[in-house]
Amino acid sequence: MTRTTTALTIAALAGLATAAMALGPAGTQTGSCQSAQSACGAGEKDTQGTVTPAVTMVSTHAEADGTIVEVASEAGQFKTLLAAAKAAGLADALGSSGPLTVFAPTDEAFAKLGQNTIDDLLKPENKQKLVSILTYHVVSGDLPATKVLASNDAVTLNGQRIDFKTKDGSVYVDKARVLATDVDASNGVIHVIDSVILPESKNLVQVAGADGRFTILAKAIEAAGLASAVTGDDALTVFAPTDEAFKKLPAGTLDELLKPENRETLRAILTYHVVPGRVYARDAVGAQRATTLQGDAVRVGIDSGRLTVNGANVVNTDIEASNGVIHVIDSVILPE
Repeated sequence: MTRTTTALTIAALAGLATAAMALGPAGTQTGSCQSAQSACGAGEKDTQGTVTPAVTMVSTHAEADGTIVEVASEAGQFKTLLAAAKAAGLADALGSSGPLTVFAPTDEAFAKLGQNTIDDLLKPENKQKLVSILTYHVVSGDLPATKVLASNDAVTLNGQRIDFKTKDGSVYVDKARVLATDVDASNGVIHVIDSVILPESKNLVQVAGADGRFTILAKAIEAAGLASAVTGDDALTVFAPTDEAFKKLPAGTLDELLKPENRETLRAILTYHVVPGRVYARDAVGAQRATTLQGDAVRVGIDSGRLTVNGANVVNTDIEASNGVIHVIDSVILPE
């Protein structure tokens, strides 16, 4: 999932200050829509004449006896999800102590992918891809509807973030509409969604290559012998200078750096732009400093409303990749 949040709107990273859309406390319903598996539709009036929200609300049980897997199985509309969880070896995890929050696609949601796609994902050789997709639907901890509505996003067990937004009275997780909320289980909560949401599948190099602004960075990574490091499974955060950023270097500097005899110097500069793990802009601002792969730390702050790293302006933030996140910067930063 790709984000291109501009530095000028960094204040938006603080969170979504949105009302609860008349949903009331987590696990409550309006009017007489009382069945745990039925709901008032958008714009419908209940028997008391109250117009219900577009979001389908499901009552929270005072005590839930079954695990997420057991509750989903009993519901009868998550057969494909449960089969996929079993094929991915995640059924036991979803039956663990938790708590977990699952954004659960219905069988109809999976059907939108097409049977050929589903069959392909269930093949043993595609297990890791299936794991990546399914863990993208799961958040650690208890995230009831009220918290979803009060948030911009949440980090999934996949590592990537999912976005929350409201539109026309409905709540969306990425591009999937929430059909029902707060279905309680003994080890967490289920929110029902109408589509399967998909994480970014391209790695850092592939995402940067598709962007078109990082041809010099790609050339430098290759010359420094770092391609395998930024395409591996370890999550990384890259402060990525654009081609225009590299052109700000003194004349002849880049040509010198790209020479084989200066490979170690180039590696030091490039690894100074990389931080282990996924560090989203909001977290970077809070931390103020981040230790790079080069060994030294970079300083992160706000200058005149702009997010900066060692004085370089962050042009775009939180561009997702399968193995990390990219923040675009307008200058090359140099270790001391």
